[in-house]
Amino acid sequence: MMNEDGQLVDLYIPRKCSATNNLIPAKDHASVQFNIGSIDDSGVYVTGDYKTVAFCGVIRKMGETDQAMNRLMVKDKIIKLTKAEREEKDRREEKEKAKRK
Repeated sequence: MMNEDGQLVDLYIPRKCSATNNLIPAKDHASVQFNIGSIDDSGVYVTGDYKTVAFCGVIRKMGETDQAMNRLMVKDKIIKLTKAEREEKDRREEKEKAKRK
């Protein structure tokens, strides 16, 4: 909620899990949030520029946080897939196309 001056005055703003898009409840003490800093071409951190990702406790409990983080970073073009990962992804996509036909 905004006040008359346009400032945010809510006491609690819920987060969403970056992997599942589910709301992370306040009592989910297993959830984590990361700020991934942006770097320039020479590998130096660009001050104040970062991407925030949050993961709920369910994803962490299943051990899927690493895979979800890699998927998000590849989607945002922060990291690249290795040749083996690209080939595996292509095989999975071909299987999905074959199932749909």
